[in-house]
Amino acid sequence: MADYNHKQIEPKWQQYWKSNETFKATVDKSKPKFYSLDMFPYPSGAGLHVGHPLGYIASDIVSRHKRNKGFNVLHPMGFDAFGLPAEQYAIQTGQHPAITTKENIERYKEQLENIGFAFDWDKEVQTCDPKYYKWTQWIFMQIFNSWYDYDAAKARKIDELTAIFSESGNASVNAACDEDVPSFSAEEWNAMSEEDQQSMLLKYRLTYLSETAVNWCPELGTVLSNDEVKDGFSERGGFPVIRKNMKQWSMRITAYAERLLEGLDTIDWPEPLKEMQRNWIGKSKGAEVRFQVENSDLEIEVFTTRIDTIFGVTFLSLAPESDLTALLTTPEQKEAVEAYVAQAATRSERDRMADVKTISGVFTGSYAINPYNGEKVPVWVADYVLAGYGTGAVMAVPCGDQRDYDFAKHFDLPIVPVIKDADISEQADPTKEGTMINSGFLDGLTCLEAIDKAIAFAEEKGVGKGKINYRIRDAIFARQRYWGEPVPVYFKNDTPYLVAEKDLPIILPEVDKYLPTEDGDPPLGRAENFTYTPEGENEAYPLEMSTMPGWAGSSWYWYRYMDAHNENAFIDKDVQEYWENVDLYIGGSEHATGHLLYSRFWNKILFDLGHVNQEEPFKKLINQGMIQGRSNFVYRLNIQSNTIFAEAELPPIFVSKHYFEQRKSPEIQNEIIQRLSKLFLDKHGYTVHFNNIEWEKTSVIHVDVNIVHNDELSLEAFKNWRPDLADAEFILEDGKYICGWEVEKMSKSKYNVVNPDDIIERYGADTLRLYEMFLGPLEQFKPWNTNGIDGVRKFLGKLWRLFHNGQGEFEVSDAAPSKDELKSLHKTIKKAEEDIERYSFNTSVSTFMICVNELSALKCNNRAVLEDLLVVISPYAPHITEELWSLLGHETSIVDAPYPQFNEEYLKESDIEYPVMINGKMRTKLQLSADMSKAEIEATALADETVQKWLEGKPPKKVIVVPKKIVNLVV
Repeated sequence: MADYNHKQIEPKWQQYWKSNETFKATVDKSKPKFYSLDMFPYPSGAGLHVGHPLGYIASDIVSRHKRNKGFNVLHPMGFDAFGLPAEQYAIQTGQHPAITTKENIERYKEQLENIGFAFDWDKEVQTCDPKYYKWTQWIFMQIFNSWYDYDAAKARKIDELTAIFSESGNASVNAACDEDVPSFSAEEWNAMSEEDQQSMLLKYRLTYLSETAVNWCPELGTVLSNDEVKDGFSERGGFPVIRKNMKQWSMRITAYAERLLEGLDTIDWPEPLKEMQRNWIGKSKGAEVRFQVENSDLEIEVFTTRIDTIFGVTFLSLAPESDLTALLTTPEQKEAVEAYVAQAATRSERDRMADVKTISGVFTGSYAINPYNGEKVPVWVADYVLAGYGTGAVMAVPCGDQRDYDFAKHFDLPIVPVIKDADISEQADPTKEGTMINSGFLDGLTCLEAIDKAIAFAEEKGVGKGKINYRIRDAIFARQRYWGEPVPVYFKNDTPYLVAEKDLPIILPEVDKYLPTEDGDPPLGRAENFTYTPEGENEAYPLEMSTMPGWAGSSWYWYRYMDAHNENAFIDKDVQEYWENVDLYIGGSEHATGHLLYSRFWNKILFDLGHVNQEEPFKKLINQGMIQGRSNFVYRLNIQSNTIFAEAELPPIFVSKHYFEQRKSPEIQNEIIQRLSKLFLDKHGYTVHFNNIEWEKTSVIHVDVNIVHNDELSLEAFKNWRPDLADAEFILEDGKYICGWEVEKMSKSKYNVVNPDDIIERYGADTLRLYEMFLGPLEQFKPWNTNGIDGVRKFLGKLWRLFHNGQGEFEVSDAAPSKDELKSLHKTIKKAEEDIERYSFNTSVSTFMICVNELSALKCNNRAVLEDLLVVISPYAPHITEELWSLLGHETSIVDAPYPQFNEEYLKESDIEYPVMINGKMRTKLQLSADMSKAEIEATALADETVQKWLEGKPPKKVIVVPKKIVNLVV
């Protein structure tokens, strides 16, 4: 084979890896393990663009390198296959989501295989496969059958809780539970009916049913998470979203808040991502205080981190969704409050928190009594208060909180200063420095002293207590949609019960439409006989009609990869203990408060229940940056009127980039007009007078980047791409149409999406892999620019030619390597290994290029050198290295070759060139051994003929020797 031909080589080795199951991973206790994982994709119909494989290439390089280093590597891939896009397409077309999903997965797999990833496809999982979601349902059942014991700081089985209730009631139980749990004795528990006991247990279970304020999207017919709502509209489709109370399944992630925080200190994750999770969990130390409502038995409980400022409370604010809102609204205020609550329901909680400029609220008509000074304070409703954070009520202290301050200013409410010398003339002062004023028995104390004394007062008077609070809320675990995992629950007298494990999976049923029923039930309400008959009973009970949320299947999938075909357990215990957890996880930071938080939550539950032996799922996490698009533009002149001496309509006219940039110049304008006049005369035989060109209104139009090469537009391809512009005329520069460019997000609308299939067809998968790494550090955002890819392709051609003679014949030498060849090789071995260990892939690609250039200059074709070089490069460019490895006579894959041992001796310089300076001027250079001592260097320099000549027989006044640098003589 004369030239490097990627079209022949790459399919050959991809088939070899598949046929030989090269990357199949099994438990091998004779080797250390390494588990490399990518966040698995949702398979959209658009397929991959060149930005998607970035993280996959990085993890693949690490995986292949670890294998060369003797590790047993697990590197799997699968698909997060349940989701709204497939369901929306099904609603529009009537096509079952499974069909669309299957087609999309096949497309993704084809593209991934063409890039040459070392995935163990035998371990593939698809979250929509009943064989997979059987175990998602099983995990739900384990969570349902668990409760959280704060004293033991872990989840325990629900049977242990019922045993405690039977023996001693719930007085001694310190558990995560609903707020309205009553106290009961063992006798009272044992006297309860089964239905009452189940209802009570539901208040303790880690997954439970409750009335919850949710983001409801009527158009999509489903509840959306906060991440799926933007500015009051669904991220998918842009439909209006309202806040609504619904009975929903939830999971008590709040029980794990402290452990989720503590666990962040044990894992190697990017600090910004850890901080995002810390902020989302939102730990606050403070106090709960109860305000008695005037002339009522009702109390308003608030949580505050600044109880020292309680004498500065001038009003209370309720969340619009709070149950107290309606109870405290007086008849006179009813209409205004209801209108305000309805308006607030159209905004997501995230929007309400982010919007600090809009000030809105309404007075309920009721007053509460400050338990510290007995003063009446008005109770308002304000949408900056959230029902799910704290108690859904806020004690407003305008002097110390800016939102309270702005609210008070807007509605002309009092602002009482409580910290001495704090300037609140223009804004609130949230400082904790200074001493208290206007604060009764707290006056004169520092803020910290006042906090302790105020909490002691609350506990002594029975009006409150010290408390740690968390911003995080329990996770809603239900979607009113079709395309998701069925929840393995049936209802008997409205009480939920789990189906039997032997009856898993509960298969997603067929429905006639993928829309809610006429009665407003989820789409599963359309299924015929979607019921369950427990063993030993004759009655069929209705199954849960909501499905699990999109994050369910992705909250444990890394364990299934370890043991993908196990039909008897979600994972074999010995298999899990070998692979443990993920050593390297690569994916986007956009999952920080979704998938990555829920995954840690589920993992901790599985750990508590003894199903896995690791508390954290992912040891090291890297957030890859985004590859942005590089858009190209063409420039169309805006010509309002022309005098045309012919019966012809003026076609569209485009000018090249230089003319666009200089269009304000009279000289350039004149040149364009002259060139256009000549073009029409030469080409069409008639004269056109261009007397009204609006230069400022030249249109900048996106053009498909795939018909642009090195910013030069293919005019023929452009006219094929835009038939409506097929008769366009172009003003060129140097015979070419040069496009403008700009870095933007890859988007179909900007025509800057680059399909990896096109790159692989033209340049090869190895070129794509190397080039994506070469673009810059993995974590950074960087623009895709096909203009630079030629250099990487040429590098692979140079590598290929090291193994071939001038006639294109394979030829290597068995001669001993030279000193310079070994030096170049071992520099590369050392640098490449260091780079992979610190995940700095772009610098390795540069190192490979330098090494191949050096070896080419040395005309190196030495087998020993080139074999080691292939192993070093192989994780980055696996196809060409496999081919050359095979040509060297190896019958096994290069992935099984040991990584070369770095030898520092080859980098040591045997000789050093010393400039010899005499009175500040260099008079000669000496080539001396690197091992010479200072005394030997001095003696050799003084004995040199040239030095002796300049010394003129006189001894030097001073000799300064800087080892491996210079010799200085003063005479």
